[in-house]
Amino acid sequence: RALRLAGGRSRCEGRVELEQEGTWGTVCDDGWDIPDADVVCRQLQCGHAVRAHSNAAFGHGHGPIFRDEVGCEGHERDLWECPATLEHDCSHKEDAGVVCSEHQEWRLSGGRDGCAGRVEVFFRGTWSTVCNSTWYETEATVLCRTLGCGDVLQRPSFGHTLPGKMVYLCGSLQPSLAQCHWTFNKSAPCYQSWAAGVICNGTRS
Repeated sequence: RALRLAGGRSRCEGRVELEQEGTWGTVCDDGWDIPDADVVCRQLQCGHAVRAHSNAAFGHGHGPIFRDEVGCEGHERDLWECPATLEHDCSHKEDAGVVCSEHQEWRLSGGRDGCAGRVEVFFRGTWSTVCNSTWYETEATVLCRTLGCGDVLQRPSFGHTLPGKMVYLCGSLQPSLAQCHWTFNKSAPCYQSWAAGVICNGTRS
């Protein structure tokens, strides 16, 4: 009775996939809403649901469609406890997806293109800036590569203008900043810091 999210940018975002007797399948989006998505996020220890997606937002799945008309109230321990119909008239273009609060995604804003600018992170339902107190070559390299923007040229500083503040510290080159040490909205590491920026040597084609 395993559960996973597929096709997203982290393990806390994607198409909902269930395992039944060794076969992975999907969930139809008929009636799919935030209480359903909440149960999935909690089951995966990904916080709470920020968005409940329909219409195969994370691509078409494969295999059987195991659940339709899922009707969680939101307090259930796992998706199997929620009422649902096993008969369906769905196709994979109706696969359900979720974005959980612990999912992180990044963008660079205010630069010449998507590969330069102020670092902003989407986390727990809001966009925040990143403190430059520990924004070194390693952290900037991880982000440039995650965004498909090559490597670091410069690390400019900006003012903080968004409500939240994130701090990253990467001991080594990780696949993404979410796999480094991070703290969110703790004032001490951000005290008197500027907002981190980066200019990568690549461009988003």
